[in-house]
Amino acid sequence: MRNGPTTSKRIPIALIAIGGLALASCSDGGGAGDEPLESLDIMAPFFSPVPPAEDDPIDKALSELAGLDLSVQWVPNSDYGAKTNTVLAGDDIPDVMVIQGKDQAFVQTAEAGGFWDLSEHLASGDYPSLVTENPEVQEASSVNGKVYGVYRARDVIRHSVIIRQDWLDNLGLPLPETTADLYEIARAFTEDDPDGNGQDDTYGMINPAWGGIGNGSPYDAIEVWHGSGNLWSDEGGELVPAFTTPEWSQALQYERDLVQNGYVNPDYATMDPATWNEPFLNGEGGIIIDVQSRAAELAKLFKEQDPEGFDQYVALAGQLEGPNGTYAMPTAGYSGFLAIPRSGVQTEEQLAQVLTALNELNSTEAQNLMNHGIEGDNYTVEDGGVVFDPAKQDFTDQVTGAWAQLGMNVAGYNAHPKKQETEFDAALYQLRLDLQAEDLPNAVYNPAAGVVSPTYTTSGAQLDTIIADARIQYIAGQIDEAGLQAAIDTWRSSGGDDVIQEVNELL
Repeated sequence: MRNGPTTSKRIPIALIAIGGLALASCSDGGGAGDEPLESLDIMAPFFSPVPPAEDDPIDKALSELAGLDLSVQWVPNSDYGAKTNTVLAGDDIPDVMVIQGKDQAFVQTAEAGGFWDLSEHLASGDYPSLVTENPEVQEASSVNGKVYGVYRARDVIRHSVIIRQDWLDNLGLPLPETTADLYEIARAFTEDDPDGNGQDDTYGMINPAWGGIGNGSPYDAIEVWHGSGNLWSDEGGELVPAFTTPEWSQALQYERDLVQNGYVNPDYATMDPATWNEPFLNGEGGIIIDVQSRAAELAKLFKEQDPEGFDQYVALAGQLEGPNGTYAMPTAGYSGFLAIPRSGVQTEEQLAQVLTALNELNSTEAQNLMNHGIEGDNYTVEDGGVVFDPAKQDFTDQVTGAWAQLGMNVAGYNAHPKKQETEFDAALYQLRLDLQAEDLPNAVYNPAAGVVSPTYTTSGAQLDTIIADARIQYIAGQIDEAGLQAAIDTWRSSGGDDVIQEVNELL
């Protein structure tokens, strides 16, 4: 790794985590650690077939914007977790690391002093492009009240209800606004011959097999719409797991009724998520609860099947009002963050350099470079939208598969939108934006997202499986309310009560 004109001896980050005095001793005496940075060493994942080369034009353009020579160590995404752990234990430490999640190794290193706490620096306003437009998301990305990285923003509102428009038209039904409306549409799509073929060959909702809890499944959405909370619920100043609330039980009864009445695909417990589109396209099922981008994906597939009438099949409704109020299920709002190790960036002056560079990498110009490429080369802007050159597709794939991984966009995404192919595509895209704005005020954030429970860090997967399995068993009619409560009791005795205690103490 390069660090200016001289070679700087880096301290293994593990030693900083153990000692804390190591950093101070290294910074004393005016060594290389006191010198300004002339390059910015970054470690990041890539998804493209090959990573950018040293002479990549995006690298050059971003380096000019940042005011530092970017030197990116690209790691295949499939190897990134293992590489992160190796780097944290070694002495070849970059100035900036993409951290993909708050796993045990990162949390322990950060809380022991191995990464800069950026809380006050980001709040200062000195770096306006790093001031978040969504404080709830920054809090969710933090670790027990401290911000150890600039998060990589993602759409907060993504979920919607995707419905066969032609089936609604055939039955004279409007788009749903409530969970009761959705239930009635699921019934009608199952029982009232929505395709008009005279056969009993359709059902309402399409659900794939989906393990875990709180990870964006249709079940999670329905439970939030019923007012259960998002993984955790604030009950009089104390956080309790959402699955212990009466609203969660009410939502599960709703889901159970859908299944027991045959309003959901029969293979909901085993269906491969990769085949989720097929029943919708083939006219077997008519409702999907998922991210809005799936609606555009389905519209494109219908375009291949029916180029003339493709715009008659896909409708999109926002998140639904439940029996207890109006609640929208948000995403986490981020996908990892860019963290700054203290062994690579050793002084406040160097930290200011790095944050200044990251501030520039959040500019509109940088966003266009990271997400699209080079205007006039692999893309042009027509009527305000990006049109890619098919002859430069390999380069475009490399930009979106690698450089986009450095995109943070915490103060907003201002890059050019992609040009839509048809009026229908443009209207669907605008509808997605409108629904996001409409549902955002009702977003139910996870109040414990910024808290890292030691017990959950080590045992969370096993604990989640207990509840996820019991949920499916209850919906399927394999267990009753007593069996569901028994599973919750097992969760408590298997470490769940410790998680509740730790979360509330940390808050």
